[in-house]
Amino acid sequence: MLVTRRRLRGAARRRTGPCDHDGVSPDPGTAETARLAARLRAVGCVWAEEEVALLLDEALTPAHLEALVVRREAGVPLEVVVGWAAFAGVRVPVEPGVFVPRARSALLVRLAVEELGVRPAAAVVVDLGCGTGALGAAVASARPDAEVWAVDVDPAAVRCARQVLAPERVREGDLYDALPAALAGRVAVLLANAPYVPTAAVALMPPEARLHEQLRALDGGVDGLDVQRRVLAGAARWLAPDGLVLVETSRGQSAASAAAAGAAGMTARVEVDDDLDATVLVARPGR
Repeated sequence: MLVTRRRLRGAARRRTGPCDHDGVSPDPGTAETARLAARLRAVGCVWAEEEVALLLDEALTPAHLEALVVRREAGVPLEVVVGWAAFAGVRVPVEPGVFVPRARSALLVRLAVEELGVRPAAAVVVDLGCGTGALGAAVASARPDAEVWAVDVDPAAVRCARQVLAPERVREGDLYDALPAALAGRVAVLLANAPYVPTAAVALMPPEARLHEQLRALDGGVDGLDVQRRVLAGAARWLAPDGLVLVETSRGQSAASAAAAGAAGMTARVEVDDDLDATVLVARPGR
């Protein structure tokens, strides 16, 4: 039930604009606020005061606030409790079981936007395994002219993504199988935050992930790269001749990810952001 400061800041956090309801907003220094923070801290919430501020902002009534706190005490991820996450400047809905966007994935967005900056308007972007649609929505926010498509095999994830992207461009299915044939050879940027946790390491993940997110969104196979390999192997048909694939990975797996890109006939490099603790494989068609 641990929420890190990076995750709290990069996902669900207190709104800075006007509330869309009255909320329950006692002064942060009151005994009630301290009492609620103590309850959350007792179950392992390190940044309890920040979480309480968010829950106070979300609650419609005192009874609703108590219900939110009880769910958080039970270990339900903060983003699921409030029903949304903030990521790279956008707010996305989060249903139970759907993969919660991590702050580190903002590196994918930054690299995608940089690539789109040297391309004409209406470039095609595809977010494979989109989850909440956070990556696609963040790219679309930065580049409203982009034609953003998204795919996920999970119906709940598709429902979330359709709330932040053009619904007709969010498809349910397994990776490329769900894309319309008309996109073949047209994709400028292909984004993929595919699962890359090795099977044996899933049990070591924080409870919020392993107990509340679907296994298929976390488990990448024996070495963690099974889905990555499928993404890279299938990319050639969909990419434009100068298209780009961006795949989130880890530092320890980056050499194997690059080797998988090479096996798929692509040239690759690795980008690292120490502040985000993020690693991304950048691959293009050709040697």
